[in-house]
Amino acid sequence: MKGKNCKPYLFFILLSLAVGGLSSFAVAKGMPAYQLLYKPPLTPPSIVFPIVWTLLYILMGVSAARVWLTGSEGRGHAIDVFALQLVLNFFWSIWFFGLQALLFSFMWLLALIIAILWMIRVFSQIDPLAGRLQIPYLLWCTFAAYLNFCFWFLNR
Repeated sequence: MKGKNCKPYLFFILLSLAVGGLSSFAVAKGMPAYQLLYKPPLTPPSIVFPIVWTLLYILMGVSAARVWLTGSEGRGHAIDVFALQLVLNFFWSIWFFGLQALLFSFMWLLALIIAILWMIRVFSQIDPLAGRLQIPYLLWCTFAAYLNFCFWFLNR
């Protein structure tokens, strides 16, 4: 891979990881309250979340870089959709962990899932592999929606 081709990968991966890191930092004070909530069946151990999210953020960055490097006419729109889902992703953590607005965060997560589906569609039109790399993200967020809804239901 040429040096100029590495820069978009580095940029988009670091951008995605930075959003995740900032989100994690922003909700750290809400974690003790989260620990007190009734947890739904299938809630993974806490150590699973940073591992999975790190991998997903890396995949997001790789996909965005692939789309960017195509030089496609539609890449600007695709990157806008990528940015939108990153913003939705960032604020979901604030709503769920930081403010414990469980029902609102569930609805927000549904909007994020729609944005992920949109991103998969526009990425796939430009670079099919970039779209497919987002399927684990979609599946994880769908699982998160189950958890989020159950957290709301069990703790209302």
